[in-house]
Amino acid sequence: MNNPRIADDHDFESLKQLVDDNAGWNLELSKAETQVWTKSIEGCSFHMVKIHSIFHNISSDIVFDVLHDPDYRKDWDSHMIASEEIGCFNVNNDIGYYAMSCPPPLKPRDFVLMRSWLDTGPQGEQLLLSRSVPHKDYPPRKGFIRAMSYITGFVIRPQPNGGCYLGYVAHCDPQGKLPPWLVNKVTHTVGPRMVKDLRKASEGYVLWKTNQPHYRKPWRFPEEITCPRIFLDDCIQQIQENDNSDVSENIAASQKQQAKQRKIPRDSRKLRLQTHK
Repeated sequence: MNNPRIADDHDFESLKQLVDDNAGWNLELSKAETQVWTKSIEGCSFHMVKIHSIFHNISSDIVFDVLHDPDYRKDWDSHMIASEEIGCFNVNNDIGYYAMSCPPPLKPRDFVLMRSWLDTGPQGEQLLLSRSVPHKDYPPRKGFIRAMSYITGFVIRPQPNGGCYLGYVAHCDPQGKLPPWLVNKVTHTVGPRMVKDLRKASEGYVLWKTNQPHYRKPWRFPEEITCPRIFLDDCIQQIQENDNSDVSENIAASQKQQAKQRKIPRDSRKLRLQTHK
């Protein structure tokens, strides 16, 4: 697990390079103005995924606010089970807890994430990256499998027509005893679904925010920060062991796939090619 440190210019430049450089990436899906790419990482069974998408008539500021706003995320994030603000290091770095559902028969996963962001000003870029870190008050919880995010990042850029470009990249290890083919299949679907949900959420954000009892945006106005200050000493390396019940998750997933394959008649082989929508 990553030990926490404050993100610097090099980290944000690395994020932009991951998003912009397509060398070594495989284009898995190109539909309308959204592209999904995957990349195999040496020594790791799980693919890195990135998405390029254009959000028409949605400003980069709105998308940046939607990604930050913890109250609104409860409304639009279809995967989220729970989210908690643990605390902040400074005005551009915080730590939070996030729990998410997974497609059956997979068990829900949770993360403790250090998040860093950078806003370069009007007509500039807005970047947000996060990665897993330990925290002394948030050990693995019963009923969840503690997953690992090596990097999850967003690059948002305004477009001349008033819309914006969104670049998204993620490389995660869901932990547990799961076959890599299943993990990669789920990852390829979760990312595009998240971007689709984000687009829809951004369209309704302004109206939603104006109807709230408060208009606070601490990610923009540091004086509005209310979460506690935390220190690097709070983030200690923990040795975690997911229980053996993950084996049943693996078996159930494999059995489900085998049963599905047995039900496909010979004359429907062409349908197998229509896997991306």
